[in-house]
Amino acid sequence: MYQKLKKMMKGLRSSERLKMLSLMLFVGTMAAMAQNAAGDYSAGTTALSTVTEEIAKYIPYVVKLCYAIAGIVAVVGAISVYIKMNNEEQDVKKSIMMIVGACIFLVAAAQALPMFFGVTN
Repeated sequence: MYQKLKKMMKGLRSSERLKMLSLMLFVGTMAAMAQNAAGDYSAGTTALSTVTEEIAKYIPYVVKLCYAIAGIVAVVGAISVYIKMNNEEQDVKKSIMMIVGACIFLVAAAQALPMFFGVTN
């Protein structure tokens, strides 16, 4: 009798389906408890509004940082293109297009960032 029970328990322990079922039950129970334990959501709402206000304070600095990075990319790219032109390399046009594209992207991202967060200057 004991050997039969031991063999059955060993089979259950190695069953992948049982392991997955127990994991799903555990995670589902924890998620239900987390949803029901909160009750009042005012603390979460207050925290989110505080974080939104704090992020909005950094937007002008990030915009200026994007402009500065675009300027650095333009200067380094111009030097790179100048060196390639002097060495008569074949992919000068490709390099110019990549650098101009990067600068346009950075400037567009700097313009779109305040609109994304709803910040007006």
